[in-house]
Amino acid sequence: MTLRTRALLLVAICVVTLGVAVAYLLVARHHQGTLEQGESPTVAHGAREDIGTRPRIVFRNMAPGAAYGTISMVSLADPGGPRVVTDTPCERVYATSKNMICLSSDRGFITTYGAHVLDSDLHQTQTLPFIGIPSRARLSQDGTLAATTSFTSSDSYASMSFSTRTMITPVGGQTLGSLEDFTLIHDGRSIEPVDRNYWGVTFAHDDDTFYATVRFSNHTWLVRGSLSQRRMVTLHEDAECPSLSPDGRNIVFKQRGDLPLGTWRLVDYDVASGTVTPLAESRSVDDQVEWLDDAHVLYGLPRSGSQPVIDDIWSVPISGAGKPRLFIPEASSPAVVD
Repeated sequence: MTLRTRALLLVAICVVTLGVAVAYLLVARHHQGTLEQGESPTVAHGAREDIGTRPRIVFRNMAPGAAYGTISMVSLADPGGPRVVTDTPCERVYATSKNMICLSSDRGFITTYGAHVLDSDLHQTQTLPFIGIPSRARLSQDGTLAATTSFTSSDSYASMSFSTRTMITPVGGQTLGSLEDFTLIHDGRSIEPVDRNYWGVTFAHDDDTFYATVRFSNHTWLVRGSLSQRRMVTLHEDAECPSLSPDGRNIVFKQRGDLPLGTWRLVDYDVASGTVTPLAESRSVDDQVEWLDDAHVLYGLPRSGSQPVIDDIWSVPISGAGKPRLFIPEASSPAVVD
């Protein structure tokens, strides 16, 4: 092959690659525009003063229309009732009675992402260090600690080659850094695997203890960490995206088991005994669940068929009995504020 032929081939490859990228961008923008311009006759809107500071569920609105992707809320007593929608878009949201955390995107020709702490009036009070594509967000129960997870390569936990960055930052303070900077204890000794990745932080009441997922050597582990000691210890294999119950007795996480790559089963982990109980949800759930109360969890599930970008929030008991029930239609990323 001559030098001129190689050059022409390289130019052709670049043109094709650019064309594919532009086509993808145009399709994505068209799809986003369709959702924002559509209407959702099944969802009623309410006034914010009707919910106020009462117990509520904050979530990401997934109903087609101008408010698609924005922070929204419903009364905890009437989750299927009218929702309050805002003009604040988030890819992921989490809330306490004091504040909220929002992982956002700015979809220009080059999409950029950010993470912010908001007050109860949705005013930004802090910009958090953030690199990559939004994935998980959590606040401690008193709203004093913020945790974020982003993809820094790939864009899905279903991929075997993804990389993540998980940061913990005191609200109003300086970041404590990436979890990769903490000491990891496995089988009684400190290890530093080069392929380790962390995600899915959940906080205990004491604002020191936390749980998360670590992956190394193609295995995932539930870890318990201490912020003051800057260390983590592996507890249980095959665990992803843990969420600690309000009473601190149980953790629900995703477990792959012998399921195909990219599918998971929700299970309950008893903190005291280590007993694992599969939940009655048989569908694959790729979410970090939220606790409705000490006996039930909430999670988002995408619709199948012609509406894969619309999620609904479902609820299921942690006992393994009962069955899932639709909790909030056209919604994702729930946070219970009581």
